[in-house]
Amino acid sequence: MKKCVILLALVLIGKIGMANSIFIPMDGKQANHLKAYGIAYWILKSEMEVDWLLNYRGGSFMCQYHPAIQNELVVRGVSFEVISDAQANQIINEIASPAVNYDLMKLEKYPRIAVYSPKSKQPWDDAVTLVLTYAEIPYDVIFDDEVMNGVLPKYDWIHLHHEDFTGQYGKFYSQFSNYPWYVEQQKEAEDLARKHGFHKVSQLKLAVSKKIKEFVSGGGFLFAMCSATDSYDIALAADGVDICDHMYDGDPADPQAQQKLNYDNTLAFTNFRLERNPLQYEFSDIDNQPNERGLRQDNDYFSVFEFSAKWDPIPTMLTQNHTQVIQGFFGQTTGFKKHLIKPDVLVMGENKEIKEAKYIHGVLGKGFWTFYGGHDPEDYQHQVGEEPTDLNQHPNSPGYRLILNNVLFPAAKKKKQKT
Repeated sequence: MKKCVILLALVLIGKIGMANSIFIPMDGKQANHLKAYGIAYWILKSEMEVDWLLNYRGGSFMCQYHPAIQNELVVRGVSFEVISDAQANQIINEIASPAVNYDLMKLEKYPRIAVYSPKSKQPWDDAVTLVLTYAEIPYDVIFDDEVMNGVLPKYDWIHLHHEDFTGQYGKFYSQFSNYPWYVEQQKEAEDLARKHGFHKVSQLKLAVSKKIKEFVSGGGFLFAMCSATDSYDIALAADGVDICDHMYDGDPADPQAQQKLNYDNTLAFTNFRLERNPLQYEFSDIDNQPNERGLRQDNDYFSVFEFSAKWDPIPTMLTQNHTQVIQGFFGQTTGFKKHLIKPDVLVMGENKEIKEAKYIHGVLGKGFWTFYGGHDPEDYQHQVGEEPTDLNQHPNSPGYRLILNNVLFPAAKKKKQKT
């Protein structure tokens, strides 16, 4: 009996010795897609490389075998296979074939991540911070002080929290102006503006928006969701124009504000019209309203495109998933009217029937940006004051996977896009 145990142990040790790679599937065989991204990040932070197998079994990962990696996979509940060199080479050869829509992208260094968010507690959560925390990917919280003091070059990637860059406090005035959190938010914003030498919050937010734009142009990566998408572009277009009514900045808005917008300043949107009613919970006509969408929760879906992995590696990375059809979800900014998107912007996910883009991407200088409509991919109509989503209940969320694709994107060894 003792000899059998020793023999079995030797066989297992021999197998591990021959098994030189770890394969992390990202198709339906994966128990926890979201934490798999955290594993990839952890490996990079441990100064080891990860191969991202684009379009191969849902965008799987592969790396050299190490006992510490195997242990971490087990601890975090991520599905994996220990494979031999021969099996790894077989996968690599299959991916290299020109007959298939696969490619191998090497991830080489972990991205330094910043989340632009107020330091005080807000009455809503943020999908990106939720999923970063769940996936165990570290990040720093920065806000106006840090941006104005020049910290952005320390980071590779910045996420814009649910934020209003126009200085109108989310246009929550009609419903929440007497709530303690709203009053405190306004006071904090006004104090910050004065601290940095501005008379109005909108002026500070414009200065912050410009610094973020410089960060992207210089090679940074910007990811924004919900109202941080259209309000950011509106702020850039309204440079030098007062679009805020008296309850937001103490004086009336410029009656000619619409005509004075400069769409050349924006990243994504053009020819949009401002929502001039200060009591209306909307910034412009960029966003599709519920009555315009005509959808219910049971029929609200958007499709993510499959791009050519060998020819278009960037959008391919950003759209990796185990399904191409994803449940829609609301936000203050739910989706973008396609006819108001600039022609050089790439639509990566859309609801074609209602002409709504949900997930878009663009290039600015040496950097990249991605806008994603909606507030929470696993809460169809998240309300102010609701409890945060528990991602333990959604470890395979395809909507949250799109966020994490963007988190890993800066780690890739860039290939020149061929189209």
